[in-house]
This record gives sequence, structure tokens and C-alpha cells, in this order.
Amino acid sequence: MNHEIEQILQQINVYLPDSRIAQAVIIILVAVLLSRLVSLVIDRTLKRLAGKTQSDLDDKMISFMQEPLVKTIVLAGLALAVVNLGLDDKIAFVTGKLLFTIIVVVWALSLAGLLKSLFGAASSTPDHFGAIQPTTLPLFNNVGKMLVWALAVFVVIELWNLDATGWMASAGVVGLAVGFAAKDTLSNLIAGVFIMADAQYKINDLIILDSGERGLVTHIGLRSTRLLTRDDIEITVPNAVMGQAKITNETGGPKPQRRLRVPVGVAYGSDIDLVREILLRVALDEKLISGSPEAQVRFRAFGASSLDFELLCWISDPLLKGRAIDLLLCGIDREFRKHRVEIPFPQQDVYIKQLPSNVT
Repeated sequence: MNHEIEQILQQINVYLPDSRIAQAVIIILVAVLLSRLVSLVIDRTLKRLAGKTQSDLDDKMISFMQEPLVKTIVLAGLALAVVNLGLDDKIAFVTGKLLFTIIVVVWALSLAGLLKSLFGAASSTPDHFGAIQPTTLPLFNNVGKMLVWALAVFVVIELWNLDATGWMASAGVVGLAVGFAAKDTLSNLIAGVFIMADAQYKINDLIILDSGERGLVTHIGLRSTRLLTRDDIEITVPNAVMGQAKITNETGGPKPQRRLRVPVGVAYGSDIDLVREILLRVALDEKLISGSPEAQVRFRAFGASSLDFELLCWISDPLLKGRAIDLLLCGIDREFRKHRVEIPFPQQDVYIKQLPSNVT
């Protein structure tokens, strides 16, 4: 009789769900409902508050965090349901680890997208984030993605209780090999990032290198900087060289104006007041010379064969330097000829104290 009752109970257990299965189903349903509730709260509260701000960055952050949070609640419910089923230890262990691995992957995907969005927003405001610009945006996106996935892989290795020593050693060897093979490229990349971060110069700045090159900055890349000279010749300089060079930025400073220094020498005995008046009048009559600040004349020194003056005046753009000096020198020469002001040139007088006896 007892044997027949046991057979009947076994048949009932086959057709009727076990209480653990029912509990697991309930846990999953509760997790799904909770995820829907969390998503609804985010849509009704956080997104509405973020919509009232002027920036759309907070909207993107909430959107990126909403999806992995909802999926995490569902996956956590599945993991709890698996534990509640009371399966074999190995099956429960593998199933739980797989679910938590999926959670790590979900969050890694979301964080990579969030970093990409943040870098994109930073690149649109180069005044506040000098290193993150449209030209360097792919670099920061790739570096951010690599860091996120490296962290995710490390978490997964720790989650599965694997020995990460060998992986870390292999990664170190590979990193050293790549570093030695591409040290010049890496130095240029690092120098390019620091150049953009320090903002030593920017596009359309007129700079002079300590090696003598003078040109307009047309491109600042991760590997090199390009200059366009006044002869329409493009010069490409590696960023590692630019990072160590002494750079004179003629366009830098609080104002775009540039002061010209025009040295002028006149003969001894010239009327210095007349010379000063002529130089100031020439600067005042020239249209390329700015009226503010006013032009000035300085008597610098008694030279070897001339009285040395210097005309100080301002131009509105450093690119006008060559043309402005040309016009000033032509005007000074005309005025000096008109007023008979002599411009001396270096000369030497030879005095013979005694001639040889055979020379008459």
C-alpha cells in the first residue's frame, strides 16, 4: 500500500510544479515588474527634471544608465531564481557566474557609450577642454573604450576565480614590445596631446620656431603640426620636436596687434628734431599703421658712423609685417631725400703717413 502511494506521489510531482519552481517563477516575475517600475520612475521623474536643463548631457547620461540598470534587475532576479531552485552545485555555480558575466558586459557597453558621449560633448567646447578636440576625439574614444573593457575583463577573471598573473605578464610583455617598436610614434602622440592641452598655439596662429621657420598653423594633428609659410610652402614638424622647441607666437597675447621696430641711422650733424618729426609723420600717414597705440621714436645710440634711431609703431595683424616695413622704409627714404637728411653707410678712411722712397 505504501509503495503504491509513493508511485502516485511521484506521478503527481511530474505533472504539478514543484514549490521551488513556483518560487523561482515568482522571483522572476517580481524582478521584471521591479525593472518596469524603475524604468517608469526614471521616465517620469529623472528625465523630466533633466529636460528642464539647457544641456542635453544629463539626458544622455540618464539614458545610458537606465538600460543597464533595468537589465541588471532582471538578471539579478534570474540569478536568485536559479539559486532558489536548489540545483546541483556545479550547475548553479556556472549559471550564476554566467549571469553575472552578462551583467558586467551590459555595464561595460553602457559605460563605453557614456564615455564616448562625454568626450563628444567635451570636444565641442575646446575652450574648456583643450586636449579633447575633434581631431583628438577618436584617440580619447579608443582609449576610454580600452580602459572600460580592460576593467570588465579583469572583473570577469576575478569573478570566475581565474589566475590573472599569466594574463598580466603577457600583457606587460606585449606592451613593452609595442612601446619599443613605436617609441617615436608614441612620443609624437603624447606630445600632441600635451600641445593641445597646454594650448601653446592654435589653428591660424603665426608662429616662429627656434630653428627659424615662420608660418601659419594650418593643422594640429596627433603626430605632427603643419605650418604654411609666406611662400605657400607647407612644413610638417613632428609634435615631439614642437614639444621641445622654443616657439614664438606672434598672434598670441591679449591683442592681435604687433609692434614693429624699424631701425634708422642718420649722419652725424643731422637735425635730430627734424628726424624725429619725419619718422612720426611717415608712420602717421601710412594706412597700415594703427593709430592706437601711437607711434614713437627713440634715439637709441651714437653709432660708429651714424646717429641710431628706432621707429616704434603698431600693426593690426602680424601678417602685415613685411608689407608695412616696406612701405615705411620707402616713405622714410623719400622724406629724407626731400629734407636732405643723409643716411650714412659704413666707410673707412686710410691715411698714409709716409710713402716709400721710390714713390713720388
